[in-house]
Amino acid sequence: MKFSVLMSVYNRESADFLSRAIESIYEEQILKPSEIVLVKDGPLGADLEAVIFEWKNKLGDLLTVVPLKFNVGLAKALNKGLEYCMYELVARMDTDDIALPERFEKQVNFMLNNPDVAVSSGCIEEWNQDFSVKISERRLPLDHNSILIFAKKRSPISHPAVIFRKSAVLAVGGYPTIYPEDYPLWGTMLAQGYKFANLPDVLLKMRVGNALVERRGKEFLKGEIKVFKHLYAVGLISRYELFRNVVVRSFVRLSPVLVKKILYKYFR
Repeated sequence: MKFSVLMSVYNRESADFLSRAIESIYEEQILKPSEIVLVKDGPLGADLEAVIFEWKNKLGDLLTVVPLKFNVGLAKALNKGLEYCMYELVARMDTDDIALPERFEKQVNFMLNNPDVAVSSGCIEEWNQDFSVKISERRLPLDHNSILIFAKKRSPISHPAVIFRKSAVLAVGGYPTIYPEDYPLWGTMLAQGYKFANLPDVLLKMRVGNALVERRGKEFLKGEIKVFKHLYAVGLISRYELFRNVVVRSFVRLSPVLVKKILYKYFR
């Protein structure tokens, strides 16, 4: 039943959110993690350092803090953190989300009962910054074949609520240094034959804020195009699917904000 939780924090994040996230993955969990690995992605401010110091005093050796001299970005930070994860099962957690109390119990039991599954996640609820308004809910295909079809267009795994086998992720080289970094990782693993699954349960509440859709414009599109090119290079999608995805995403990302909000709400 032993497993690791992998997190990464950088200096623009909220100290209060970080503390609440750690509280949700340790004190409130039915099944508590065997270790928490927290990567400090570059120098942090005094508030974040104070929160980390407080939790280190409280958790002791259960919390491993990995300091990086410079900010290297999420993909490289997570790859570094994986080196410090002692257990085969690794659950991801962002530093501003809240895991529901049953999250790890459900996920770890599922992975133990399905040793052929390398990666799985579940449903997430998307909320505003203070969790006063629920914005949407993201549900994904559950079985491997449906996930494989879905992955040709969109990410088939909710990264903030994922659990995976460390050996499988390392076998494909870890997180690619492409933003968004999780989708190309799942695409690579699917292309190489690893089995995926998702739980039907809501596992996590995610802070997205009202400005999320507005931020996902031209610059975000550039990253998505790189992701689709990667999926084509590893053999997950065809040349036609590459072209189709680029056209569809260009329409969505370059549309007026009102149109993007409608698409985001109804076509997640």
